[in-house]
Amino acid sequence: MSGLRFIFLQVLRFVLYAGVHVLLISRLVLFDLGWCFFYLGFLLFLPITTPIVVQLLLSFAMGLTMDIFYDTGGLHAAAAVLLGFLRPWVLRLLTPRDGYDSADAVNVHQMGWQWFGVYMTLLVVLHHAAFFLLELGSFRHFGTTLGKMLVSALFTSLALLIVQLLFFPVRRGRS
Repeated sequence: MSGLRFIFLQVLRFVLYAGVHVLLISRLVLFDLGWCFFYLGFLLFLPITTPIVVQLLLSFAMGLTMDIFYDTGGLHAAAAVLLGFLRPWVLRLLTPRDGYDSADAVNVHQMGWQWFGVYMTLLVVLHHAAFFLLELGSFRHFGTTLGKMLVSALFTSLALLIVQLLFFPVRRGRS
């Protein structure tokens, strides 16, 4: 029954992140230069032990959902799948000396500020670089695109950090 509960919880998280992004967050734009990709929280905060195939499928599903709502022709799906592909590599890069515990989660309170900051920065910047460079299609206006990438990455990271601080548990739960 816990497997079914886990699946239900992930479906609920998917709907929540996608719904909040589409209905609320997508309307927030900083100086016509920065957008918040709130839906990335779903992918970034998946359990550490999630198999890569599941991560890739969930990344594609989330990206495709965003592409359907924004008519972006696969830009969100491509960038989200890249994030889903790179996430295990970044987790391996940041593995603590003793390894991850089975109860570990992507949680700023549990893993620490430094670990969380590097994890979030690497994946959000790589996602945004892929998204905005694919959107641009060339290097003609690279300065403006670089500005969009950096401001959007900062905006997205700040929003997801606020979500972590407000809604994620402070202490590790032992079973």
